[in-house]
Amino acid sequence: MPIKVLESEIVSKIAAGEVIERPASVVKELIENSLDAGATQIAVEAQGGGVELIKVSDNGAGIPASELELAFHRYATSKIGNLEDLEKISSLGFRGEALPSIAAVAEVEILSQPRNKYGATEAVGSYLHLRKGEVVRKESRARPQGTTITVRRLFRYFPARLKFLKSVNTENSHIAHLVSQYALAFPEVKFSLVLDKRPSLRTTGNGDLREVVSEIYGSEVAQRMLKVEQKDSPAKIGGLTSPPSLARSNRNYLSFFVNRRWVRSPLLTRATKEAYHGLLMDGQHPIAVINISLPAQELDVNIHPAKAQIKFCHEQAVFGSVQKAIEEALARTPIASSKAVPFSVSSGQWQSPRMIMDNEPAFVVAQLPTMELPVLRVLGQLANTYIIAEGPNGLYLIDQHAAHERILYDRISAQWAQKEVEVQGLLQPITIELSPREEETLRASKEFLAEFGFTIEPFGNRSYMIRAIPALMGRANIIEIISVLLDNLASKESPSPWEEKIAQSLACHGAIRAGQQLSNEEMRELIKQLEQTKQPRACPHGRPTMIHLSSHQLEKEFGRIS
Repeated sequence: MPIKVLESEIVSKIAAGEVIERPASVVKELIENSLDAGATQIAVEAQGGGVELIKVSDNGAGIPASELELAFHRYATSKIGNLEDLEKISSLGFRGEALPSIAAVAEVEILSQPRNKYGATEAVGSYLHLRKGEVVRKESRARPQGTTITVRRLFRYFPARLKFLKSVNTENSHIAHLVSQYALAFPEVKFSLVLDKRPSLRTTGNGDLREVVSEIYGSEVAQRMLKVEQKDSPAKIGGLTSPPSLARSNRNYLSFFVNRRWVRSPLLTRATKEAYHGLLMDGQHPIAVINISLPAQELDVNIHPAKAQIKFCHEQAVFGSVQKAIEEALARTPIASSKAVPFSVSSGQWQSPRMIMDNEPAFVVAQLPTMELPVLRVLGQLANTYIIAEGPNGLYLIDQHAAHERILYDRISAQWAQKEVEVQGLLQPITIELSPREEETLRASKEFLAEFGFTIEPFGNRSYMIRAIPALMGRANIIEIISVLLDNLASKESPSPWEEKIAQSLACHGAIRAGQQLSNEEMRELIKQLEQTKQPRACPHGRPTMIHLSSHQLEKEFGRIS
């Protein structure tokens, strides 16, 4: 095939494919345009996961009638004018690609009412209707100051992209997560989100970040968050972060904003992780909303098609500033201590009113091969974490949490496979507040959770009532378990089937914790139950439940043999 210049329609589809990955990408571009226009109120509506309809309305500056059609020409923008502007970008958008890319793959309507040169609202606004990027209708219409953009039948003119989209609930969850991030970045802006005609999020726009966190993550999380503030550094750091006792199972709750731009940054993630070093269990992550202010000249925001990644001029200085700011916030809160809680020998359940977050470092050893356990005699407990036992050929150290996790996982899996999950009704139902994204995940996963014994009913705006739980959970922290379950079900990181994800989460969070003291009878019962499992030497996540020091190793270490 000879080299040739591509047709404009093909070029527009390629450009749209880079900018518009899914419906949430459209919402992102439109919200950024509204914020750049100085809007203090932004309303977002989506139907059918954003494929049928996306509508974003604001009260920003608006677009003059003479410029409205020009806004849909590629590389037409009001945000930069020369090369120097590109080196000090202060707006969220700047390339002039968003509107033409959206119009290339969907039907678009825009109605805008601008201010005139004297600051007053124009007498009448302007309306355009576009198909395949071409104007098919143009007229004058009235509306309050601002702009409304309506996108219908997304990817109608790019059907190949439709087959890569997920379910309606999944696409809705992406939209909800995105709007939540911008609400956190701009607490002074009043955001509202309606998904399939259901109110999903509404913020007051009063500038209080903690209040926005309350709307998204719930009032209990907001009250426990710690203030982050660091002004005496190369970068000004502000925001909120969680104490070590308030953690999540994935990184979805880490929100980083650089000059108000929501970014994904491995550098900032590592800085946050270092600040929590030694304070969180493996696999746990904090909730953090971190705002970083830097001179625009010290950033390169033009390195990613969706502007989701940036480069810092002085990476180490930013890394250190963020780490220090979070460490100072954590220094102002006490770390929870471990407490012993009772264990029911007959049921194999811990009767704990809450989950204990503290842990001790474990030995780094190779996983033992899977085989039946030998007969073991309990000798005692080490650091309230490891059971010391003697076997026919040496010494065994058993991780009590990993062992109990294996026991519960096998029981839960067996009950689910036989459709005989034991359910425990709650005399006093538990109320839980969900974020918009968690709510969409719950709507998509409610039947799965019901199969494992959960009865969860709506109870007001993004509030739900838990009326029944799996009996094996005892009195564990049910709110934490539900939160982790929803995180795991929404996560892309694990390819495991949904039933395995649920069983693993229930086992992990229903099992005993490190730091909990056991009697000899309880330790013997735990080992007895472990012997009856299919894979007694490994927990469901693949970690070893025990290490074995053979008699030969012990004799060699003590110099009895060479």
